[in-house]
Amino acid sequence: MAMILMMGSLVLTSCDDDDDEETPPPATNQVTIVTDTLRWSNDQIQNINGRLVIEDGGVLEIEEGTIIKAAAGQGTQASVVVVARGGKIMADGTATMPIIFTSSADNIQLGETAGTNLEKTDNQTWGGVIILGNAPISAEDGNDMTNIEGIPVEAGYGEYGGTDENDDSGILDYVSIRHGGISIGEGNEINGLTLGGVGNGTTVTNVEVYATLDDGIECFGGSVNINNALVYYQGDDGIDLDMSYSGTISNFAVIHGDGIGTDESLEIDGPENDANPDGKFTLNDGVCIVEGADGSAADLKSGAQGTVMNVTFTSGDKEVKFRTRFIGSETNMDCEHRSDAYTNLIANPADLVFIETSMTGGIEVYDGDEDDENPTVCPTSLTDAQQTAEGIIPTAGLGSTIDPATLFSWTLAGERGEL
Repeated sequence: MAMILMMGSLVLTSCDDDDDEETPPPATNQVTIVTDTLRWSNDQIQNINGRLVIEDGGVLEIEEGTIIKAAAGQGTQASVVVVARGGKIMADGTATMPIIFTSSADNIQLGETAGTNLEKTDNQTWGGVIILGNAPISAEDGNDMTNIEGIPVEAGYGEYGGTDENDDSGILDYVSIRHGGISIGEGNEINGLTLGGVGNGTTVTNVEVYATLDDGIECFGGSVNINNALVYYQGDDGIDLDMSYSGTISNFAVIHGDGIGTDESLEIDGPENDANPDGKFTLNDGVCIVEGADGSAADLKSGAQGTVMNVTFTSGDKEVKFRTRFIGSETNMDCEHRSDAYTNLIANPADLVFIETSMTGGIEVYDGDEDDENPTVCPTSLTDAQQTAEGIIPTAGLGSTIDPATLFSWTLAGERGEL
């Protein structure tokens, strides 16, 4: 068994069928540091109570079909799996035996792929999975390295970013992450799956994030490619891209609805400084579905740059939004557009490209300047920008070719007939 350095009084346990009905006590800021190899087998339920950190040189190996249950705990005391820079997670499941991260409150038993007592609106029962790497990012503080949200800086294992595009943090394949998401503070949350500076040597494919409080999948820079990803009923954004994320996300679906504080299916920002300013994302063949009145299709914000191709937005009358800001102040505007998602869209050649997209709600160019309290200060410029964008973006293109019910039949959402 691995060498595990214990900090605090963390309890990391397993249980058999007779113990499944017992819920571990709430986490109390306990931390386990793994520096060698920790192996989890599928012949018993694995319990996490606190933070499990896979340090540089450490490896977490998870057998197919393994069920991991995480104890409750709010804020910095939430249970969470952190793969630090230089660490690896080898979670290689199958369609019939997926690896499941869920809450200790979930009544799922050994040999099962679904419990019966938690629903799609049950979130915030534990933290989530955070993977950090050495790939390029563009952080607001002007550096190519920074600290991930959800982990206190003083912890020492939250740094991410670097210069290795091919960095390898391991494998996530047929992995379902359920009922998580914790808010540490305003703008500081643990998502379902957080990828910070993760390189394209990492395999992320066949992943489900089900019922999480904050974002489903968030990429802070990095170059990791993601294939076959489902986010179902997230509390904030389905897929959130930031800090010059330069990978490709293909064959994806985001489906969300009322009652959980949902925001956008997609939220996309670009570089935050001159470090790694050229990273461009690709979204290829996906569907974004808004069920109900809450939530919107997408918001492309500050400096968003990349390609959206063959994506279908089924969102009623809710638009795909493009942010612009104007030069000057509220009282002294010259109404020229500052560098933003809209200016990247109309650049020649364009830095933000839409190809064969389909949108039920159309598009909206909006004034997103936080210093401008009067959004009508440049009405003519905003109207002209709207018309220009409408002439560029296909709203009735081919759209996506994927069938979520078929592609994601192995997921919890698929098993419950929710797709």
